[in-house]
Amino acid sequence: MDTVTLLAFTTAYAIAVLVPGPGVAAVVARALGGGFRGAFSMVLGILVGDLLFLAVAVLGLATVATYFAAVFTVVRFAGAAYLLYIAWTFWTAKPGSEQLAPKNEEPWLRTLLAGLSLTLGNPKTIVFYLALLPTVVPLDRITPLAFAEMTVIVIVVLLLIGCGYALLAARARNVFTSEPALRRLNKTAGALMAAAAGVVAFRG
Repeated sequence: MDTVTLLAFTTAYAIAVLVPGPGVAAVVARALGGGFRGAFSMVLGILVGDLLFLAVAVLGLATVATYFAAVFTVVRFAGAAYLLYIAWTFWTAKPGSEQLAPKNEEPWLRTLLAGLSLTLGNPKTIVFYLALLPTVVPLDRITPLAFAEMTVIVIVVLLLIGCGYALLAARARNVFTSEPALRRLNKTAGALMAAAAGVVAFRG
């Protein structure tokens, strides 16, 4: 793929990832509530979802995907329900000094799947890959090398930006050392996660 097209794709994708949406809210909430490790698993889940959408778009399955709207709806609401569960966990957590260390109770695979389901049901992601991407990249002329280049760009950009959000939020949580501050932190994380769930569920 020519350099201009690659730069256009990189710029458009970076902007799409940078703009706060349910994915960013979920990652930040996860980092605030449980540290960087849990948030990183969610970033990986979001990355898997993005790569799946990229493959769908490049392989010319956008039309086929429209026939599976019901499946995407189910995935969207399932992901929203799990995000609400996490939000409730944060909201009702009893603050204590042990919360300053990253939590390991939540299996990383479950968090990864939460990020994946969030992405598969995220209207912003769907619009980017199935509507905006074809205006930036000539999908009918994609070669295996071009697809590999786009895959690398998606991996690098999403990991950099997603981990950046997670790292900033994880560092911010270390500022909160008192019980009232931890309680506010839990409430904030819960509210962010609930907001992400609401956007995923009702912006179909």
